[in-house]
Amino acid sequence: MAFYFDRFEHRKPEPPLAYSATVEAIWQYLAVVALSLGAWYLWWRWTESLNMEALWYAIPLAFAETAAYIGLVLFVFNLWKVDDYPQRPAPATLAEVTATLYGEDRLLAVDVFFPSYDEDPELVRLSLIDAKKMTYPHALDLEIYVLDDGRRPAMQQVAEEEGVAYITRDNNIGFKAGNLRNAMEQSCGDFIVICDADTRPFPTLLEHTMGYFRDPDVAWVQTPQWFFDLPEGRRLPQALECWLSTPGRWLGKGIERLIGPVMLGDDPFVNEPKMFYDIIQRRRNWVNASFCCGAGSIHRRDAVMEAALKSYSDNIECQVNTKAAALKKMTGEQALDDQLVSMVRHNIAHEEEFTPYRFHVSEDIYTSLVLHADQGRNWKSVLHPEVESKMLSPQDLLSWSVQRFKYAGGTLDIAKNDNPVFRKGLSFGQRLMYATTVWSYLGGIWNALFLIAPLVYLFSAVAPVSAYTTDFFIHILPFLIAMELAFMMGTWGIAGYRSKASYLSFFPTNLKAIWTVLKGEQIKFPVTPKDRQEGNFLHLVWPQAAIIGLTVLGLLYAAVQFLLLGNTNYSAGGILVNVFWGLNNIFALSGIVMAAFWQPETLEAA
Repeated sequence: MAFYFDRFEHRKPEPPLAYSATVEAIWQYLAVVALSLGAWYLWWRWTESLNMEALWYAIPLAFAETAAYIGLVLFVFNLWKVDDYPQRPAPATLAEVTATLYGEDRLLAVDVFFPSYDEDPELVRLSLIDAKKMTYPHALDLEIYVLDDGRRPAMQQVAEEEGVAYITRDNNIGFKAGNLRNAMEQSCGDFIVICDADTRPFPTLLEHTMGYFRDPDVAWVQTPQWFFDLPEGRRLPQALECWLSTPGRWLGKGIERLIGPVMLGDDPFVNEPKMFYDIIQRRRNWVNASFCCGAGSIHRRDAVMEAALKSYSDNIECQVNTKAAALKKMTGEQALDDQLVSMVRHNIAHEEEFTPYRFHVSEDIYTSLVLHADQGRNWKSVLHPEVESKMLSPQDLLSWSVQRFKYAGGTLDIAKNDNPVFRKGLSFGQRLMYATTVWSYLGGIWNALFLIAPLVYLFSAVAPVSAYTTDFFIHILPFLIAMELAFMMGTWGIAGYRSKASYLSFFPTNLKAIWTVLKGEQIKFPVTPKDRQEGNFLHLVWPQAAIIGLTVLGLLYAAVQFLLLGNTNYSAGGILVNVFWGLNNIFALSGIVMAAFWQPETLEAA
């Protein structure tokens, strides 16, 4: 059976970024300088620069700048340093990974889970074939399971043909987390490898990661996710030639002579996760705060079960205490009969779900939170820097939007109902790292303000500052320059503009997630489609397209007013700032708008 990604099978992932103590020291120095200049700028903004005649505009923008600065502080803390967990040789027996061993020592047992719902069985077959190729330097009790929540005979047939176990159930309670719980009840491996249906493990996955578990406190290891099917794109001269014929090719070559090679159509949805795993997640190791991202992770079964049992017990006792207090208030009794309390506890325990993996749309990060907060146990997490599997990227804007909404909504729902900043058991560093994740998803609020703000000036000449004078530039330019230099060093080896542009263009999905959680609606459990969805995706980017259109009109309107009509309400400084600001917004949002038109190459064309 042919798949669109067959032509990409030869691809190999890039190695993790090499550590440099010199680059890290420069980054830390520049980051402190940038934060200091940012604090100085914000102090000036709130105390000296507000346009008192337009506080309706000045205060919201100053709020947005302050919120963004808080996010900057958190992000600097996240990226502060690289502290990779030391790799050790792969263990041979259970005694090498267990602090206290009861009974006879034995070989390690590892279960590999492939949860599936409606994915193509032949796609899952590819994952099973690769999983069977995993190697290990010692004898190993390895079991591979297909966890089919779709209850499909075709999927069962694939499992039987590939010689792996097949597990299903008669309901979909808890969705993926419930599927994992059901499989844990029917398996007994010491360690569990979590894969998505399209996760294709490399042969070295276990050999390179199991050594971390020699530390008996390591609960799980997350490996980077790598999308091997990202389109290669075309050079700018080729792309322009398709639109403008020979003049387009000449124009493209001229542009490339000035700025270097330019690729169009490569990674149209900014799915490249290297920034997230190699920079953000990897640098959470130093405070033991790298969280689980599901696919490509290896879990110590005892850790998951122990934390779940504690959480289960604590939830029951909390409900018992609440119910007992209500009963005492109703009856006027100072103390309740022990038998009555026991009956209440029994009823609540019968109704309470035991969930090794939390029943939540973001079960991976929620389970991480539960383990990190397990008081007295000090469970550790590890982000292993090397790619150990490959998987498929979202193939269209709808799939991308479904995935991003699930991430945002799930994280914000956790923040609303079980905020990690205030959860007992977490260290100060862990709280800040989880806060960084939550704060980033709230960024849709101030990002929307940053996109709208230049429109106000361009159409009305009303400024958020008292004046665009030399004093304004003296305060803002050093901060912006220092910040760009700092993050250039902080992400050395990875271009950061695409990620920043994607984050800015993500604002409608963020706002939708925020509003959904505030309304108390449940975030659904959609499965990210593995095939390209057909149809028109323009309705998904109308907010970004509207901002681009209004900004273009605003730039033209302000130019006519200032240059042709001599409108003195505008100033040269104000025009300069807002033209640059508006153009940056246009460029940042244009990528996601163009993604709505992206079409993959056909197998025939390839």
